[in-house]
Amino acid sequence: MSEEIKIYVADLAAYNNGKLHGVWINATDDLDDMQDQINVMLKASPEGFAEEYAIHDYEGYDGYSLGEYAGIETAHKIACFIEEHGEIAGKLLNHFGGDLDDAQKAIEENYSGCYRSLADYAQEVAEELGDIPQRLESYIDYERLGRDMELGGDVYTIETAFDEVHIFWAH
Repeated sequence: MSEEIKIYVADLAAYNNGKLHGVWINATDDLDDMQDQINVMLKASPEGFAEEYAIHDYEGYDGYSLGEYAGIETAHKIACFIEEHGEIAGKLLNHFGGDLDDAQKAIEENYSGCYRSLADYAQEVAEELGDIPQRLESYIDYERLGRDMELGGDVYTIETAFDEVHIFWAH
């Protein structure tokens, strides 16, 4: 992954007094290191009483919307998931409404792979089920078969680019 996954943690005491004070932190760093960086930032606050912080910005989460009060542990877990699985991870998290456990289960247990189209996947599945006589091949509509698999709830898809469809079993 070329883009670093990071969060901007803001000092709320400074922010509430109209001052910008915060730090960008690599969200895949060790949690203790992240907390240490936050503590150093709070200690250097232009307001002498800084204790609270919030995540005010983030980068590298591949389309996933990290909430302002998600907390560094959640930001860290999600960042590590995205770092491990790439672009599909952010889209998968969005598919599951941010539920990391469901996204993790999907990628580990239900992922069938990346295909140019759902029709290509349907053709592969049909061919794995048995030999299709050559004289019948031209009668099989793989696009329709793939669409029926998706509409019937057998699979769901996540597109990450043109001609890049990730297929997941829905059970």
